[in-house]
Amino acid sequence: MKSLFSLMGAAVVALGVSSSAWAAQPLLAPSELDAIRQESAVRVIDIRPADAYAAGHIPGAVSAPYGKWRGPADNPGELPPVERLVEIVRGLGVDAGTHAVVVSSGADATDFGASARVYWTLKYLGLRDLSVLNGGLKAWADAGLPQDQTAPAVAASAFEARVDDSLIATKDQVAAQVGNPRAQLVDARPLDFYLGKVKAPTAQVPGTIKGAVSLENGKWFKPGTSIFVSADEARKIAAQSLPEPADETISFCNTGHWAATDWFALSEVVGQKNVRLYPASLAEWSHDTALPMDNVPGRGSQILDKLKGLMG
Repeated sequence: MKSLFSLMGAAVVALGVSSSAWAAQPLLAPSELDAIRQESAVRVIDIRPADAYAAGHIPGAVSAPYGKWRGPADNPGELPPVERLVEIVRGLGVDAGTHAVVVSSGADATDFGASARVYWTLKYLGLRDLSVLNGGLKAWADAGLPQDQTAPAVAASAFEARVDDSLIATKDQVAAQVGNPRAQLVDARPLDFYLGKVKAPTAQVPGTIKGAVSLENGKWFKPGTSIFVSADEARKIAAQSLPEPADETISFCNTGHWAATDWFALSEVVGQKNVRLYPASLAEWSHDTALPMDNVPGRGSQILDKLKGLMG
């Protein structure tokens, strides 16, 4: 049975009305995307590696691998220059009137962070009609929907960025909120990272930003899948994990990947106001010894962990 969204999409097509005339939803099921994908205002952006795209993709989708949207190897969460991002967007034929739908592989919950991060980047640049394919290409394939190997030719757009600084938090802005009872710093990493038991290669030391609370990015998904839970379930998760209201919420992780999922959940699905993403996250924060952290093991423990790593 088709969803209400699918029926609406079909009605829009039948009436000859552009899909951009109504608000895009942050999450689309495969059937919902299938109902609108051939509309001229819709652009499906496949962010999987180029070889995976070439092997098969949603008909009409354009390729823009996730790595293009990321920073340098030592700090991949760092936001690339706006000029570079604008060049990518123009090459995809995307402009202010486009409904952009981001598609990742759907391999697992961590994979969703790639879609969320690109969605956030596009919104930061000023685009507003945005969606993520819930469950990625895996969900599309599981639904038996078509794929092809044709890379469509699209005309470059004249897109101009209208940067929305309310979506991003810099290191200084995060530091200013440490200790503020009306602000909430949210660590999206798995619990062992938050507790300082493990450390990402990009971080200088284990631990978390001082005063942060743990909200693991994996909580937002149906168990064992990359399928995002319903909006009602998401609101329950948010209420349980963050019971105290905040004037501002800042999501972070190691490199702004898992954090993008928490940002997406809280901002786009739950509908909280003033939610920011700290894209450089602990890859930047932990390298400044003047910045406060919690759950940092003692020096002896850190040395012992390094020795254990060297010994395999």
